[in-house]
Amino acid sequence: MSTEDPLPGYGGRLRDLLESKGARVGCRVRIIREPGEIIEGILMPKHSLSNPRTIIVKLDNGYNIGVDVESVKEFCVIECREVKRASTTKLAMDSSKPLVTIIGTGGTIASRVEYETGAVKPVMDPEDLVELMPELKEIARLRTFVLFNILSENMTPHHWEMIASKVHELLSEDPSQGIVIAHGTDTMSYTAAALAFSLQKLPRPIVLVGAQRSSDRPSTDAALNFVSSVLASIELKVGEVVVCMHGTTEDTYSLAHRGVKVRKMHSSRRDAFQSINDVPIAKIYPRERRVIITTSRYIPPHRPEELEARIGFDDRVALVKAYPGFQPEIIDFLVDRKFHGIVIEGTGLGHITEQAIKSIERAVQEGIPVVMTTQTLFGRVNMNVYTTGRKLLSVGVIPGNDMLPEVAYVKLSWILHIDRDMNFVKRMMLQNLVLEMNPFHRVDLFPRWFHG
Repeated sequence: MSTEDPLPGYGGRLRDLLESKGARVGCRVRIIREPGEIIEGILMPKHSLSNPRTIIVKLDNGYNIGVDVESVKEFCVIECREVKRASTTKLAMDSSKPLVTIIGTGGTIASRVEYETGAVKPVMDPEDLVELMPELKEIARLRTFVLFNILSENMTPHHWEMIASKVHELLSEDPSQGIVIAHGTDTMSYTAAALAFSLQKLPRPIVLVGAQRSSDRPSTDAALNFVSSVLASIELKVGEVVVCMHGTTEDTYSLAHRGVKVRKMHSSRRDAFQSINDVPIAKIYPRERRVIITTSRYIPPHRPEELEARIGFDDRVALVKAYPGFQPEIIDFLVDRKFHGIVIEGTGLGHITEQAIKSIERAVQEGIPVVMTTQTLFGRVNMNVYTTGRKLLSVGVIPGNDMLPEVAYVKLSWILHIDRDMNFVKRMMLQNLVLEMNPFHRVDLFPRWFHG
């Protein structure tokens, strides 16, 4: 007999009610609150922050709702299906297909709802992936590793190091294999930048992929993104880290964005990711099995023996946003706490209140590099135009050109782990290492929705 809790998260009188009706998570239930108001769906588990009086039900449309038990007039169990035992049969992979290794780190794309139990389960076995996306077995031979399973907001520089080390190990073992990293979307661009600086002169693309909507929802983007990423890892002939996500709100194609030039621009849209001050490297049409490079500006693949790995990040770097009324003591606090580097997400062409200049000068004099970026995202800093910018340059602030603030933050963290000499840091920050900066003659590109 299973020792698993049949009603995880439920307690007290609510648990007594559910048990008296023979309910368990995964059962189909019917709730009547008022005459004519009937709710049917799958009983779901609860997390520790749920209201203790709430029953969680997954509706047939894929969405979860909470029902206050005090409003329930009638509750009954319609059906409780037997929990399927996990299959021990291993999927026979076609040895003639190219090998693609998938590294799991967590996030929506690496999970699905198991309706027999109502729980969200990680989906990182090849068999599970093919069950959800049968077309994968026609494209590649899959191998998976779960490196860790965390929410992307909990990523740290140490996690970047773990991912980079695993990728380096895999490429050293077999540089011909495709590599896909399943990752939460919220901080995916940070990890992409970290990998781009850590692993240079790549023999093939390293592909990060995520999902905005879980696989149990009718509007999920997981399948298209995942199949596209596997295809890109095999067919995309570049030597860069890329982020592969929906290209439109439709299930037509995905885009491969340069890892140091991409940002999540919407909290929930399926096409949330956009190349900033750049264009996507490629379009991927998974149904047609086509990968089309869309720009002439990319890093080509290098020979396997040319791979350069410098893995490590300084976790004493801060990213600070400028705002009206910015308090200079924020900079002083970082100096006093012995931070090693500061990136400022400045206004416009790269500004912050003049009252902060003295504190910034103190930081630089004490050997703490300060880098200026712009919160407008599109465009670049130009600190020679206005007085404030020129004053910031005169006290030693390093202009970040058109680097995204998070990319400048990752780059500075990576450089400081190598050497904290100020001249070395400035030289490296101004050097275009993996196309994280664009030349001045390139036309700035605006978001697609600005064009109607």
